Amino acid sequence: MSVIEAQTDSPEGFRNRLLNFDKDGHRSKIYPQKPKGKFYNYRTILSWFLLAFLFGAPFVKVYGHQFMLFNILERKFVLFGVVFMPQDLYLVALAMMTVIISIFLFTAILGRIWCGWLCPQTIFLEMLYRKIEYLIEGDGIRQRLFDQAPMSANKFIRKAIKHIIFFALAFAIGNTFLAYIIGSDQLIKIITDPPSQHVAGLAVMVFFSLVFYAVFARFREQACVIVCPYGRYQSVMIDVDTVLVSYDFKRGEPRGKFTKQDKEAQAQGLSGAANKGDCIDCHKCVDVCPTNVDIRNGIQLECVNCTACIDACDEVMEKVKKPKGLIRYTSLSTIRDGARHWLSNTVKAYMIVWTIITSVFCYLYIARPMTEVVLLRAPGMLSTNDAQGNKINFYVLDIVNKHYHDVKIDVKLVSPTNGKVQIIGDLSKVKEVSEKSARIMLTLPKENLTMADLPVRFAVYANNEFVKEVETKFLTVK
Repeated sequence: MSVIEAQTDSPEGFRNRLLNFDKDGHRSKIYPQKPKGKFYNYRTILSWFLLAFLFGAPFVKVYGHQFMLFNILERKFVLFGVVFMPQDLYLVALAMMTVIISIFLFTAILGRIWCGWLCPQTIFLEMLYRKIEYLIEGDGIRQRLFDQAPMSANKFIRKAIKHIIFFALAFAIGNTFLAYIIGSDQLIKIITDPPSQHVAGLAVMVFFSLVFYAVFARFREQACVIVCPYGRYQSVMIDVDTVLVSYDFKRGEPRGKFTKQDKEAQAQGLSGAANKGDCIDCHKCVDVCPTNVDIRNGIQLECVNCTACIDACDEVMEKVKKPKGLIRYTSLSTIRDGARHWLSNTVKAYMIVWTIITSVFCYLYIARPMTEVVLLRAPGMLSTNDAQGNKINFYVLDIVNKHYHDVKIDVKLVSPTNGKVQIIGDLSKVKEVSEKSARIMLTLPKENLTMADLPVRFAVYANNEFVKEVETKFLTVK
């Protein structure tokens, strides 16, 4: 026997290989039974809201702007109706850092709450694709028998219907994600235009739809176990005080089958066999697990904290008239000695970092200028003279309007005071959440030109409110 085989056959051998692969490295398809119970109902209700948000957010407008938009190509981002221009990318970066630290913080406190309740992969797979599969092919046991049965007209039709629906869902998901990137208006235009005008785009969309289809029809739990790094990172985020989906080994062990003698003893008001724990070794917790985890072995990489095992175990405990909660949300320290320390050093560290980043983000967001101004000398242009011999310089004025209303821009000369400013271009209406440029012509009397690069200062106003004072140079060529 090789070292690898010996490790795999040991009591802890499940930790040395992925649970959905056999000893030879071949994938074993998982046929989880359909879960039911309190937590599954909660997850279903939450998934309705999340799916409605996911599919609806790109088509909801706030002040004429998409509710959520991540247009990387044009560097335009909209988060919950708040528009972030290219000048605000530092705020977008801080917002993403806040989200990441929040996931770390919630993981340290509540384990993989993101994976089981909020992750799009889990919601699509468990709340859409698996439900369609249960409806067409039946529960997990029936699906296994259905796959093992020889091909027939009934099997072919059911499989065809299932995969057609799967691809249609994948295509809808792909188009929805595209709406988050290019905008819902552009997506609708592409859809309504003749396909011949967007052959390349259609080919790309079909490709991504096939990728989504492959993930949810075939790859499934491997995306969480193999591809997603979060499951591996969680081992450095949790400790003995982290609340996880956990098996109460003190109460459940030693496990044993629920026999006829135990039932008779229970009917007589006796506790049954004294050497047995509450776990009757029914295997229900494993049968409903979408990643084939035996939660009784403790926390594992494959466990996404979906709570299916909690519902299954509670149902069994109710049938054998034992207290629920043999598998429940709890921490290792609570199971061991009843102690519960919410603020561990890990949680405190994450809370400090989260507070600092969130505070910085809120301050910078509140303090960000809603009208940004950049005024520079026109490149490559020297001074010119007018008919009276006065000197003229040209400047370029760039305006960024972040308001949800139009603004009128005025430019006044602060120093020297006897010059003349003329705006070349229309700045009487800079549209909401947009950028606009114009040229500024500054004329100074020749008696003011005491040096070759005279300092000049402009004041910029938006709707008659002071925005910024800009200092630059007035160059003179003798």
